[in-house]
Amino acid sequence: MSLPDATAWQLPWRGLGLSSNLDAGDQPHPYRLLAESPGLFDFVEYSAPLSFEETRQHASLFPEMWERRSDVPVLFHPVHLNLYGPELEPVKALEALDAHARAVGSAWVGNDIGWWHAGGQPFPGYLYFTPPFTEAGVRDSAAHALHIQAHLSVPLALENPAAFAKRGELHVLDFMARVQARTGLPLLLDLGHLLSYQLAAGLPLEAGLDGFPLDKVIELHIAGGVVTRRNGRGYYVDDHTQPVREELFALLESLLPRCPSLRAVTFEGDGHPPEVAALTLRRLRELVPVAPRPPLSLTPVQEPAPALTRESEPWRLFETGYGAKPEPGEDAEGARAETDFRLAVVAETLDKDWPVSRLLLAGTREELRAFTASREFRELFEGLGRSPGHAFAAWARRRVRERPDEGAMAALSFEMALPSTFMMRPPPAPGPGQVGLAEDVRVGTFPVDLTELVFAAKALRRHLTGRAWACEVLDVSGLESLAQVARRPAPGPWSFVVRRKGRGLEVLAPSPSVLKVVRSLAQGPRAVEEVPSPGLAEGLARGLLRGG
Repeated sequence: MSLPDATAWQLPWRGLGLSSNLDAGDQPHPYRLLAESPGLFDFVEYSAPLSFEETRQHASLFPEMWERRSDVPVLFHPVHLNLYGPELEPVKALEALDAHARAVGSAWVGNDIGWWHAGGQPFPGYLYFTPPFTEAGVRDSAAHALHIQAHLSVPLALENPAAFAKRGELHVLDFMARVQARTGLPLLLDLGHLLSYQLAAGLPLEAGLDGFPLDKVIELHIAGGVVTRRNGRGYYVDDHTQPVREELFALLESLLPRCPSLRAVTFEGDGHPPEVAALTLRRLRELVPVAPRPPLSLTPVQEPAPALTRESEPWRLFETGYGAKPEPGEDAEGARAETDFRLAVVAETLDKDWPVSRLLLAGTREELRAFTASREFRELFEGLGRSPGHAFAAWARRRVRERPDEGAMAALSFEMALPSTFMMRPPPAPGPGQVGLAEDVRVGTFPVDLTELVFAAKALRRHLTGRAWACEVLDVSGLESLAQVARRPAPGPWSFVVRRKGRGLEVLAPSPSVLKVVRSLAQGPRAVEEVPSPGLAEGLARGLLRGG
């Protein structure tokens, strides 16, 4: 049974909004944009964990969002909310979701119909699994949606998912219409996601809109993305850091007068510099002008949730999506493109912590697929692992035991030991007239010298990527040269510098004069005049040192 606060849901007009992950370090900063251009947009739609307390503790923009929510309303667009998959969301998690939405005054919550997480782990890159567009997929998705709505006091808006491959006999709009009819819930139409399906199916962008229940749409999403073409067909990748495509602006303009229940248009501009986001918002402001509108009254849904049958076989989608099994459906080409994209996201995730080992042990598509098809990777989503990086470490150790390779073992041992360098006490800040290590810099040692290997991994990435731009092929056969270098480490012990870079670690092998200075300052700050000038100047220039 749903938990309505009144006899009807009253959905206010929200107007034009900008998305945010509530991280003060991300671009664009919504509240700075509004300060510079008052009236540029009307609300913020933010993504965050289901738990209000977790969001308040970890989201750096939360205090400003909370303080300004009366003059800049918010919509909560949760992450880690499964509207598809083999298991229903726990009741405790949904109670947290409802409390969160009510605390911030979110008039509704919306999310893609997809399988986002399993075993406590989100899929790498938040790359969810889209249900098959079949009657079985409709039934399983409706069961999820009604289960969630039964524990929400605000409406759940169902968002059409992105798609690479065409799976099932239904058009995505027919699929969404049937889920809506089965649940009675309102719709959130994402225009980029719609483009992804139309390309997969080889259809015009507006195909299927005639007859679609546009009167049930309360929100529209527009975002950036990239269209690529392979073997005569196109693929849309929903990458919010990219510019909005022109055909999506045109589609939005055509849809606005056709959606009588529309309450909000959200620009998902994550990653756009403020000046670029402002340009897009000004263009959207012309289409969605500031104008008050009466609230929309909806009857609360009290439809009981049916049992989840799992007829649509979500774990089979997992196995084909990560290359463990071949695609049994009618769109093998689209399925391969989806697997390729998932593998690319996994590689990018691993490269933050395993930039050398990943190239040596999973540098090719088939080797990377061997990892994602492994028991270590699968167990991560069955609640038996900690992170993709830990799953890779376990798989890699087994790999080098089964196929002994001294070079790969040395690289793996080195990268496994790197995080321990940051377990030491942070370097103390230098006082006036002193110099010390930068806050994010540490010194480490290793039994053999891998200076050449660290250099070779960076150089080879640059070389192969540069060639790929010219010949449109990433020639991974060139990785053989990296394996050669890994097998000839220089004698140790080896001292090196490690620095935080984003969410990963960067290994540096500075000149002997700089290394000498860095090692001496690892013991504590020293007076500037006590530090040799050449090493001091270079260390400061490279950001390894800081002055008091």
